[in-house]
Amino acid sequence: MQSDRTAKVTRDTKETQIKLALNLDGSGASKLVTGLPFFEHMLTQLARHGLIDLTITAKGDLEVDAHHTVEDVGIVLGQALNQALGDKAGIYRYGHAYVPLDEALSRAVIDLSGRPGLEYRCNYVRPRVGDFDVDLLHEFFQGFVNHAQVTVHLDNLCGTNAHHQAETLFKAFGRALRMAVTRDPRIEGQVPSTKGTL
Repeated sequence: MQSDRTAKVTRDTKETQIKLALNLDGSGASKLVTGLPFFEHMLTQLARHGLIDLTITAKGDLEVDAHHTVEDVGIVLGQALNQALGDKAGIYRYGHAYVPLDEALSRAVIDLSGRPGLEYRCNYVRPRVGDFDVDLLHEFFQGFVNHAQVTVHLDNLCGTNAHHQAETLFKAFGRALRMAVTRDPRIEGQVPSTKGTL
């Protein structure tokens, strides 16, 4: 059965050119070209553990730094999620997950609320993984929540390896998102809010 919860979004600015396609009812397949291998590794975790099919082609001003590319991918992903969910009728709305990786443990909690908000608590033990600045991961999630219009709490609870800290965040985020977008047959056709809208 083909999913109707799909979206394609293009963003073209003087800083980045991004094309993104997603399927919320996928198998976790991803095809990613951003010029940022560590970032692609994180997005692969999101797709795989969220069971979201995700295709991203991003060309950015990496000669400046990776900031615009990472942030704008978050923006486009948020727009695509919003588009794919439509009126959000019949979904669980809330999702949460804890994910460990060796010594690291992270928690993600999501509300597909229609209100953008990010609480991001991760004190990385070092500022870079390879040549990737881990501060940019906050920019990715901020761009995402602003344009998906969702509330996200992300907490790295422990970890002594920055790669593991980041990876547990993305895996937990993927699992929480998977839960939140899942269709609940008990409320088919109904928006999960006493207001009647999200």
